[in-house]
Amino acid sequence: MEEPQLLHHVTDSVATVVISHPAKRNAMTAAMWAAVPPLLARLADDPDVRVLVLTGAGQTFCAGADISALRESASEAQGLAVAAEEALAAFPKPTLAAIRGHCVGGGAQLAAACDLRFAGQDALFGVTPAKLGIVYPASSTRRLVSLVGPATAKYLLFSGELIDPGRALRTGLVDEVLPGGELDKRVTEFTRVLASRSQLTQAAAKEFTDGRTDREAHWMEQARTAGDTAEGVAAFLERRAPRFTWNVSASG
Repeated sequence: MEEPQLLHHVTDSVATVVISHPAKRNAMTAAMWAAVPPLLARLADDPDVRVLVLTGAGQTFCAGADISALRESASEAQGLAVAAEEALAAFPKPTLAAIRGHCVGGGAQLAAACDLRFAGQDALFGVTPAKLGIVYPASSTRRLVSLVGPATAKYLLFSGELIDPGRALRTGLVDEVLPGGELDKRVTEFTRVLASRSQLTQAAAKEFTDGRTDREAHWMEQARTAGDTAEGVAAFLERRAPRFTWNVSASG
């Protein structure tokens, strides 16, 4: 039987992290939660990585936390999950969750921490602490509210009910829903677009949209010295693809 683990590979500037625990619908064990922050730190420091995709092995994204870990120490397990979620939210490059099948509990936590979420038509979403008597962390609750608004967040948190991708799309929980087997193709196409854009623009926009307000001068100075603006304008006038060189991994 395959051991629960996080797999990853880098292809064409896109790092793909795969949640793999087939025996339990890709449920996250304590060891898997603990592995997320150091893995993300390595990928963030890799100048060849411009985009990160998070997905699940097979036909399931992630069914949440491995419940056996909650029996041993619910507070410790929740702490590991929050640390993983925060590391994903703080990843300095664009992140996209590619979701098929169940995206529930801790899986929904991880998906919400990504910048974007694309789902297949077979996806199901649920935030389920009320089924276990768990107090959902304040940081995770705020992140969920920022995506779907307070009414839908309360619906999900109070009931633990699953919602289909149509409702997830209407409420802002996901950004795109793809039919049939088109999810992988669309993720490949879109991440190729992201990888071709200015990482300087993306990094600054990520901080600003996440609410950080104390680094505008830093980003203006980066823009002044990086050369991406000059390259972007020249490429536009010359009708060619730009070759942006600023890289968050080397910027400090």
